[in-house]
Amino acid sequence: MSFEFADLPYDYNALEPYIDARTMEIHYDRHHRTYYNNFMNAVKDTEHADKSLDTILAEISSHSTAVRNNAGGFYNHNVYWNCMSASGGSASEALSSAINSTFGSNDELKDKMKAAGIGQFGSGFAWLIVKDGNLEVTSTPNQDNPLMDVADSQGHPILALDVWEHAYYLKYQNKRPDYIEAWWNVVNWDYVSRQYANATA
Repeated sequence: MSFEFADLPYDYNALEPYIDARTMEIHYDRHHRTYYNNFMNAVKDTEHADKSLDTILAEISSHSTAVRNNAGGFYNHNVYWNCMSASGGSASEALSSAINSTFGSNDELKDKMKAAGIGQFGSGFAWLIVKDGNLEVTSTPNQDNPLMDVADSQGHPILALDVWEHAYYLKYQNKRPDYIEAWWNVVNWDYVSRQYANATA
């Protein structure tokens, strides 16, 4: 199997004061690692062990619940970590133009992502995706994602917002809107811009 548990791309405390070091440590080294380990166990010695993660997600309806939950958890966290940085830069000209064309402004995008995150009942993710060449905001429950054939809106994820309580509860308790507002301060626009370029190439 070629799946790897990648290092966190920054120190645990790199995103403070917006996301605290203890939350990052628990989230990455316990939650994410558990998803990875369970995913490895679920596909070990099966015909899926040599498939790409994208392929597994694209045909997730044919897999067990264990594969669905843990492949999703592994993938979703990989995107989430990379979507954040202590110094995230700014959106590329192409992405900025697409955001303005689709949503009207960056602030309108933030409002839509916030609404998707707050509106996701229970645990899940809010996403900015590229669908048929266009930007769209969507959300998924639990560890589902827009690459899955079970998603209400399928597309290529370029920005992931984790709204599971373990992503923010130590610092923000039940104040999910406050966490989402703070999260924008650490969005890695350089990464998001590269993902947009890849998805629209």
